[in-house]
Amino acid sequence: MSRFHIGLIINPLAGLGGPAAFKGSDGMAEQALALGVEPKAVQRTRTALEQLLTLHERIEFVSYPGAMGGDLLAQMGFEHRLLGQVVAQPTTAEDTRQAVQQLQDAGVALILFAGGDGTARDVCAAVRDGQPVLGIPAGVKIQSGVYAISPRAAGELTARLVEGGLVRLASGEVRDIDESALREGRVTARWYGELCVPQEGGYVQAVKQGGVESEELVLADLAAWLESEWEPGARYVFGPGSTLHGLAQNLGLETTLLGVDVIEDGRVIARDVNEVELFALVEGRPTYLLVTAIGGQGHIIGRGNQQISPRVLRAVGLERLRVVATKRKLATLEGRPLLVDSGDVSLDDAFPDVVRVWAGYKEELLYPLSR
Repeated sequence: MSRFHIGLIINPLAGLGGPAAFKGSDGMAEQALALGVEPKAVQRTRTALEQLLTLHERIEFVSYPGAMGGDLLAQMGFEHRLLGQVVAQPTTAEDTRQAVQQLQDAGVALILFAGGDGTARDVCAAVRDGQPVLGIPAGVKIQSGVYAISPRAAGELTARLVEGGLVRLASGEVRDIDESALREGRVTARWYGELCVPQEGGYVQAVKQGGVESEELVLADLAAWLESEWEPGARYVFGPGSTLHGLAQNLGLETTLLGVDVIEDGRVIARDVNEVELFALVEGRPTYLLVTAIGGQGHIIGRGNQQISPRVLRAVGLERLRVVATKRKLATLEGRPLLVDSGDVSLDDAFPDVVRVWAGYKEELLYPLSR
C-alpha cells in the first residue's frame, strides 16, 4: 500500500506571548519564557495528530528535526523522515521558510503547520502556488483564514483526506496584526497573500442519500468554466468516457464516447486518435490532458485509455493533467483512491499522493491517488 505523505512544521514558540499578555509572540518569545510561560504548540499539534493514529499505516510524515516536528512524531510512533537541520535555538522564521521549501521539494501532498499569523506569513512567503496547506491553530491571534477551527478539526480534516473523503480546495487569506502597534492600543492588520487550503466538503453523505447533484447541470457548469479558461493555441486532449463526452457536448463539440480526441481553439482537430497520432499531436506543443475516473473502480490512467501512453504523459507533463469527475462519480468509489497504471512504474511513482479533481464551476476537490 502506498503511503500518504504529509509535511509537518511546528513553530515551537507560537502562542507564548498570550499568557504573558504580550498580545502576540513575535520578537517576545524569550521574554515570555523568562516569565515561566510553557510552550503549547507541540501539545496542540499532538491533539491534531491523535486523530490520525488509526491511519498510521497509511501515512508517512516528512518534517524537520527536534521541536519543529521530529521529536513529536517519534514520540507518537508515526512513520516519518526528517529533512534539513535546525542550526540555532530558538527556531526562527527562516527555519520555517526553509522547511516549507524542502517539504515541497519532497513532494508532500499536504503541509500541516502549527502556529499563528506570523507562522502563516512565513509559510506564505515560501509556498508555491497550488500547494495545499492547513494550519493547526497554536498562536495568540488567528486573523488568517488558513487555520482549522481547532487542532482536533485540523486532524479530522486531514484524516478525511487520507481516507478518500471529498475535500474541496479554497483560497485562504493570510493576515497579521502589527503587534507593536497593538501593544500601543492600535489595531492595524495587513494582507500578506493567500494560501491553498483544504476545507470540509460534506458531499459524500448528501450525494449517496439525497442524490441532490444533477449530472447534467454539473457538466454544464464544468463546460462554462473550461470555456472561460481556454488557452489560445493550446491543445486539449479529451480522454474516453461519458463524463468528458458530456462535457464536450456542452461545449458544442462532437467527440467520440470511447475514443481520445484533440481540441484546439474551440474546435476538434482530431478524433479517435491512436497512440502514435496522439504523441505526434502533443509533442512539443502546449497541451492539457483531461481524463476521468472509471466509476466504481477509480482508474484514471491505464484502463480504456491506453492511447495515453507513458511517452504521451511525459510529453504533456503531469502538471497539465486534469481529472474531471462529478461528486456523484467519486462517491461510487466509497473512499477508495484514484488509480494509475500507465505501464511505467517510474512514471506512476511520479504522480502525486493527491490530485485535483474538477467537480463543478471553479470547484476543485483534493482526492487521494494510489499506484
